[in-house]
Amino acid sequence: MNRAGRSLARIPVEYRGAREARGPLLVVEGVAGVGYDELAGVRLPSGERRRALVLEVRDDLAVVQVLEGTAGIDPATVAVAFEGRPLEVPVGQGWLGRVWDGMGRPLDGGPPMLGADTRPVAGSPLNPAVREVPRDPILTGISVIDALTTLVRGQKLPVFSSAGLPHLELAAQIAAQATAGGDPFKVVVAAMGLTHPDAATLRAALEGRAEAGELALFLDTADDPVVQRVLAPRVALTVAEHLAFDLGQHVLVVLADMTNYCEAVREVSAARGEIPGRRAYPGYLYSDLASLYERCGRVRGCAGSVTQVPVLTMPAGDITHPVPDLTGYITEGQILLSAELHGEGVDPPVDVLGSLSRLMRKGAGEGRTRSDHPAIAAQLVASLAHARQVRDLAELIGEPALTDTDRRYLAFADAFHATLVRQRSDESRSLEDTLGRAWRVAAELPRRELTMLPAEEVAAHYPDGGPGG
Repeated sequence: MNRAGRSLARIPVEYRGAREARGPLLVVEGVAGVGYDELAGVRLPSGERRRALVLEVRDDLAVVQVLEGTAGIDPATVAVAFEGRPLEVPVGQGWLGRVWDGMGRPLDGGPPMLGADTRPVAGSPLNPAVREVPRDPILTGISVIDALTTLVRGQKLPVFSSAGLPHLELAAQIAAQATAGGDPFKVVVAAMGLTHPDAATLRAALEGRAEAGELALFLDTADDPVVQRVLAPRVALTVAEHLAFDLGQHVLVVLADMTNYCEAVREVSAARGEIPGRRAYPGYLYSDLASLYERCGRVRGCAGSVTQVPVLTMPAGDITHPVPDLTGYITEGQILLSAELHGEGVDPPVDVLGSLSRLMRKGAGEGRTRSDHPAIAAQLVASLAHARQVRDLAELIGEPALTDTDRRYLAFADAFHATLVRQRSDESRSLEDTLGRAWRVAAELPRRELTMLPAEEVAAHYPDGGPGG
C-alpha cells in the first residue's frame, strides 16, 4: 500500500467459467495467486459487469461473493478477473450532502463520487497505544440521553430496541440534531435492510442536515442484494475515518439496523456451507462486529474523532440474543428502549434503569457540560430506581397504604417521564433546558431525599427553600 492509501495492484488475471453459483457466491476453480478480500470483476456474455470480493481461497478454488448478486448468471459462461487489490472507495468531502446506496452509488440523481484518493473499505486497525480516552460530550438535543446517558466523542453507544418501537425515529433525531460544541461536526448514516416507507421517512428526517452539507446517507433497502448490506457499514466507516483522521473533523456514525446486517452475514455464511454457531449465526460473528465497532475513537495527535451509535432490534425483545449480547461485550454501554413505556405514550421510550453510558463520567461535569450535571444525573437514576420499588409495593398493598414519602416518589416518577423523557421527534433541547427540567423533576421529592446532591447545589437551585418535607 502506498502513502496515499492506494493499493499497488497487479495486472488482472481472468478465468473463464465458474464451477457453481450458490446464493450470492461463485466458486471459481483453477486459480493461482489469489488472496483473501481481493477485488474481482465478473463479466457476463451480455457485456454486463459486476464486482465481487474473494471470501475464501483453498488450493486452486476461490469463493467470491458477487456484490450485485448472482441473479441471471450462468456459471459456465462468466469470466472472473482477479485484480490483486482490495475493494476501495474514493474519499473526500464529496460524500456529504448526498444520498448513496450501500456500495456508494448515487441515489439522488447526482454524479458518482470520484476522487484521486481511495481507501480500502476494510479499514486500517487503530493502534491501541495511540488511542486517547474519549472525554468531550456530543449533545443530541434529546434530554434523556444528554442528561443521563451522555454520549462522548470517540465512544460507541448502541441503541437496543424491539420490533414496533421508534428506534429508527430516535436514530434519525440523533443524526439530525447532534452537535459537538463549536467544532466542525459531520454525520454519516448507514441504514441497512429498511423497507421503502422507512427509507423515505429517514431521508425526509435528515434532509435539512444533508442540505447543509453536514451529512452523508448510505441507504440499503430490504430488496437490495444481501452482499450490499454487508458492505454498507464498511463503506460508511471508511468515509467517516477519512473525514476524522485525515481532515480533522468530529464525525458521528449511525448504523441502523445492525440486526439486519447480522442476518446478511448469517445468510452469506450459510451459502458458504460454514458450521453454524449460536442461533445459526457464524462462529466469527463477534470478531466481525468488532471489526466494525472498533473503527471509532480518538487518536493522539489527531484533531478529529469517530463516534458510533449502532441501532439494533432484539428479536422478541431478547437481550440475550447473539446480536445484542455480542454488541454489549464490545461497546461502552447501551440505550435500552422499553415496549412498556412506549405503550404508555412515553416517547422516546428510553428505559433509564436499563441504560448506561460507561464513559459519561469522562464527558460530563465542570468544563464539559455543567458542574452539577453528574450529581443531578446520579440523583435522578437513584430516585427512579426507588420509585420503581415503591410502585411494585403499591401493587401488593395498595397505594392508600403507602407513606407520604412513597407517594412523593410515585409523583416523581410521573414527572420524570412527563417533563424530562417525553419529547417530540422534531424537538431539540439545549443542555440548559435539559438540566433545568432535571432539577424541576427532583423538586417532586422531599429535600431530605436528595442525598446525592451537594447541599450548596440544592440551596442554589431552590433559594426559596426547595422541595418540602
